[in-house]
Amino acid sequence: MGVLTRYQQHCETSENHSDELLKTHYYKANSEQILNALEEVFNNKQKFSITSISKEHGEMLVETRTSPLSYLVATFITVRPFETAIDFNASTEKWSLIGVYPALRTYIVQAYEELNKKLTFIGAGKNS
Repeated sequence: MGVLTRYQQHCETSENHSDELLKTHYYKANSEQILNALEEVFNNKQKFSITSISKEHGEMLVETRTSPLSYLVATFITVRPFETAIDFNASTEKWSLIGVYPALRTYIVQAYEELNKKLTFIGAGKNS
């Protein structure tokens, strides 16, 4: 991680991310199963608050209750029957002398780790 990256207030996943842990994750599940798993992951009232869910748009907005106070948007799209991609976008308005990017990255990495326990992980960063 570069010095300037540490101070970014935004972290997101993508197909071709340079960080292997931040590549789009694919799961053998339909959108309903994905939504249920996301709700289980973010149902920790001390760490997170699910602010809104849009099944139609395949999005969930989550507010963190821990420092740095930030927002996570989970976006999921079914690319094939029983193959769904999940991306995360984490951001905060807070600034820190030591940088907030590592904390935002940790939220995403931990969310993927929890999803991997609940769903069948197919792979990351595929070009579907």
